[in-house]
Amino acid sequence: MPEVSDSYDYLARKIKSYSAKQAVEELFVTKTFEQKYRELSGESFLDWLQTETESIKMRTSVRNKVGTNFTNVTEKFLSEYDRRKIGESFRVWKSFLPEINETIGGYISSNVYVVYGKPGRGKSVITLMEAIEAATQGANVLIWAMEMGWFEVWVRIFVFISAKQGVTTAHLHGFDLTAGFDSSEIRYGKLDKDFEEAFRNFIATVNDQIEGNITVRAVDDTDFDNRSLRALEADIEATKADVVVLDPFYYLDYEKNTSKTAGGDAAATSMKLRHLAGRTQTVIFAITQADETKEEKAEDGNREIVLPERKDVKKTTQLIQDAYLLIGVDTDYKQGRGLVGINKGRDGGEGLAVEILYIPQVGVVKQLETGEAAVSQFDF
Repeated sequence: MPEVSDSYDYLARKIKSYSAKQAVEELFVTKTFEQKYRELSGESFLDWLQTETESIKMRTSVRNKVGTNFTNVTEKFLSEYDRRKIGESFRVWKSFLPEINETIGGYISSNVYVVYGKPGRGKSVITLMEAIEAATQGANVLIWAMEMGWFEVWVRIFVFISAKQGVTTAHLHGFDLTAGFDSSEIRYGKLDKDFEEAFRNFIATVNDQIEGNITVRAVDDTDFDNRSLRALEADIEATKADVVVLDPFYYLDYEKNTSKTAGGDAAATSMKLRHLAGRTQTVIFAITQADETKEEKAEDGNREIVLPERKDVKKTTQLIQDAYLLIGVDTDYKQGRGLVGINKGRDGGEGLAVEILYIPQVGVVKQLETGEAAVSQFDF
């Protein structure tokens, strides 16, 4: 309007400011506010209130700067370049599988990596191995074990770390392999006297042998009743996590399905998880299932080990879009072997399949070596 001298930006800010205050006032006088206040616990009520106020903020904010352009990018870009040069901006955590490191270079912070496979095929084991490997490199690791008890998770952690140190020997097809304590004997308190003494000494000193740290949130923790992404972010901040394991993704408290489409809640959660990885600069491993398919038998009568296909990702296909890498897993502990492969890689690696030795009961989970290296490990 000719008679109005104020700028559009100024007027928009005044209107948005008024709208924000009005929305907050309306929120506090609604029956929903009173109902939530009475019914929810203090922590849950604050989570709900924060969600509502953030929604108001998003609706009433005015942006005067959108992204970067040639006029403002120079200083910001060079600052980020210098941070990356000295390793402050992002971290790369190496895989426990050498061939994956050779192919993709490791796991880069701010990304989601989806590990999937059929039930009981080693998804959790492979991901836990990656988490332990990151901890040995100095990472703070946060594990949300949403279908496994804390004791079982720590049994696996101790067994796998002890296997890396080679505290004992396992026999496979007539060959001897360095291994860890037997998980079954620990689980049921059946270690013999000598092994129990060695295990107690190992437990007492293992913290000094790992450069990083591992924090476990397990299904039987009495205070683990909030599995939302907001609670996850709070745990990431509290533990200063660099690497996060969600086991499994589909046990998260899903975000609200605003799209009103089938599977929209899982898809919304996947997208927000991707944003969370970027915002917290963490590596997030999200474990999910693969669809069941017909199994084939090999000539020796054993089940054929086959990596799940990209289309087999279960629960939500949005995970495929949000994943930096899609990692398929298939193992058979009876045969003592398995496959880990990449079915989607944004920087290459798609189609890679790594054959592994797989005896998780004593912590032997490692890449199957070939040539002279393979001969040397079997002590002919």
